[in-house]
Amino acid sequence: MRPLRLLPWLLSALLLGPIPAGAVRVKDIATVEGIRPNQLIGYGLVVGLNGTGDKETTIFTNQSLSSMLQRLGITVDSTAVKVKNVAAVMVTATLPPFARAGTRVDVLLSSLGDAKSLEGGTLVLTPLRAPDGQVYAVAQGPISIGGFAASGEAASVTKGHPTVGAVPGGGLIEREMALDLSHRDTVSILLRAPDFTTAHRLVQVINSRLDRAAHALDAGTVRVAVPEGYRTNLVEFLAAIEALEVVPDAVAKVVINERTGTVVLGEQVRISTVAISHGTLSVTVKEDKQVSPPPPLSSVGQTVVVPDTKLEVKERQEKLVVVPAGTSLGEVVRALNAIGVSPRELIVILQAIKAAGALQAALEIL
Repeated sequence: MRPLRLLPWLLSALLLGPIPAGAVRVKDIATVEGIRPNQLIGYGLVVGLNGTGDKETTIFTNQSLSSMLQRLGITVDSTAVKVKNVAAVMVTATLPPFARAGTRVDVLLSSLGDAKSLEGGTLVLTPLRAPDGQVYAVAQGPISIGGFAASGEAASVTKGHPTVGAVPGGGLIEREMALDLSHRDTVSILLRAPDFTTAHRLVQVINSRLDRAAHALDAGTVRVAVPEGYRTNLVEFLAAIEALEVVPDAVAKVVINERTGTVVLGEQVRISTVAISHGTLSVTVKEDKQVSPPPPLSSVGQTVVVPDTKLEVKERQEKLVVVPAGTSLGEVVRALNAIGVSPRELIVILQAIKAAGALQAALEIL
């Protein structure tokens, strides 16, 4: 039997089989080593602004405009340039893997000077370079900012962020990143969230379909041997690997955002039996001013303002509440809800439980 005739059989062996509960596709939690995007950056000019460009004191904008005009055959003294419809911007884009010459990508523009808005402007042809210094794309086109800015003598209004804009499809790929997937005898699967348990489970799933084809190098890398029949058709093999289902694992973690009062508990979070008492102290201060005029028909005296302060203190009396040990996330949530506190109070309670050693999870504060 020829090697290529093994492909359909091998694909069915990889894709068929029972799917465990909570399983996700490999492509959702991992990537293939070497297949990644690349960042591009460039410096350009935005023209056509309605008086909202960089001011005359922004020297590099005037110098850039003068240099651009000189390349077009127009000699201009940069110190004599006085325009308000031009702005200097940094242009960034992402070169996706396998992008071919002629492919279009979105570009993002960010003002460098003191321009008030990029609304209505057009990006002039700008080369985009990678860290190796080579030009891989060029960008040009009308800018979309998704907002506006307007001002008068005594008031102004701004919607969105008018000094940052985008040119959808404004980048044109000129050079391709070399990436050859043919004739590889191994591929490495990189987990986005490295974990020893997840890596071990991935190895087990692959080896259950391909005997001893995979082994874990570390918590984030699983190396897979490519069958001989797939070395000239690696795309089909990687598609089968990406479609495999695996149950990812993660450390128990509680994520807290104190600014917004958000609390997120991971599935593995557990709490040991603990007693909690949480009281709230409320202090209310009310200031009033009483006007005291002089007696009627009096020839002496004057009207005075007498302050009147009312102070009220309330303290909610709480008893100790026993929170039993939780063996599942649902039990933990029910126990915390039984305390009857707000999300911001829950943040303080969780921090105290962690300090007492009863929270069996990592506490991460954003």
